Amino acid sequence: MQAVVANSTLVRETPLIQVRDVSRVYAAADGKPVRAVDSASFSIAAGEFICILGPSGCGKSTLLMMIAGLLPPSGGSILFDGKPVDGPHDKFGMVFQDAVLFPWRTVQKNVELPHEVLGTAAPKRETIAKEMIDLVRLKGFESKYPHELSGGMQQRVSIARALSVQPALLLMDEPFGALDAMTREQMNLDVQRISIESKATVVFVTHSIVEAAFLSDRVLVMSGRPSTVRSIVDIDIPRPRRLEMMASDKLGSYVTKLRELLNETEGSHGQRS
Repeated sequence: MQAVVANSTLVRETPLIQVRDVSRVYAAADGKPVRAVDSASFSIAAGEFICILGPSGCGKSTLLMMIAGLLPPSGGSILFDGKPVDGPHDKFGMVFQDAVLFPWRTVQKNVELPHEVLGTAAPKRETIAKEMIDLVRLKGFESKYPHELSGGMQQRVSIARALSVQPALLLMDEPFGALDAMTREQMNLDVQRISIESKATVVFVTHSIVEAAFLSDRVLVMSGRPSTVRSIVDIDIPRPRRLEMMASDKLGSYVTKLRELLNETEGSHGQRS
């Protein structure tokens, strides 16, 4: 299987995102610098679904926050459509591990929020929100409040809200990490369908090797801290992918390869995934 390309910058077309030698250094409590990400480089083509996988504490979320423009890199550069990312972008949508919904707002009003901030006229933002709620299959729940929804349903609302601005890039930071196994599997199917229907480019941080293999066009495997992109694994499986595929030999071969890469990283850095 020729799926692994170490430190690859290969993409299938003109890249939408270019990450060039990006690093991030924090100041520790004692004042000493801590290098979280070190010289990460890769590119992402429009329409790709990319997962970022690596040991705990290696800087996966930090890297995602830099791509989102929520954290400035200490070195290197990040380009979106050829232009530097120097802050949050109106073409980016963000989904966190927690749904981060306003408890006093209904599903409809939570999804409308970005367009309220943008000053979109009420009739238009209501229509857009209803379309996104339908996309995430929550039609009929528009008037419900977050506390009336399951964890998976709350995350669907969060995804609908992020998609409401029709982002060119959807960034997802371990969005299913707090869900039970069965709900997580269903959400994997949902996010795959939503990514196909919305045509958004997706960058998805996860701790789950199986999830990364199932969802991705390519998996970026991070090294331990200070981290860089150790390897990139192409997942050559047609879409849509059915849940039964998680037990297939073909997906299993990718899972094995990713696990081997992570185990090598653990052996080198003494950290657990």
